[in-house]
Amino acid sequence: MSTIDRYGIRAQVPDGWQARVRKRPAVAAASTSGSASTAREVARPVLHMASRSLPDDLGDFGGELVAAMGSSDVFLALIDYGSDVADRGLFAKQGVPNLAPSQFSPNRMARYIPGRSACQHFFSDNGRAFCLYAVVGAHSRRMATVPRLATAATGLRVSGGVS
Repeated sequence: MSTIDRYGIRAQVPDGWQARVRKRPAVAAASTSGSASTAREVARPVLHMASRSLPDDLGDFGGELVAAMGSSDVFLALIDYGSDVADRGLFAKQGVPNLAPSQFSPNRMARYIPGRSACQHFFSDNGRAFCLYAVVGAHSRRMATVPRLATAATGLRVSGGVS
């Protein structure tokens, strides 16, 4: 097992998996200062982990990698939505969630791909809002593959700052 630690996201990477943390392209974010609201560009990190090679141009939710997964493959993304929305609404739940096979369903895929199964959790940790998105290569094998993802998710740690 190896460790990746970047931009305030730390992950234990299982042997044979690939992982990376990158800042995705900047997006406009609302900022309120006093009574005036202004827009600013923000680049936030995303962690990708998979039991197979990660392509260089991987989208937040896995894109082509998820489409090419084999029945034993797994994919996990931890997407940072920043501190502006942390601790409220969709992101009110606290701490990295535990993953279980019962949470996975084909209708939870970001984009439907026959046979695949996913789960998605929104939460906050250390004043930052996140989406944890996990995919297994075959819904029929989720009882065998989800425990691998669950182990990887328990190794995720988030700090308050993004450096």
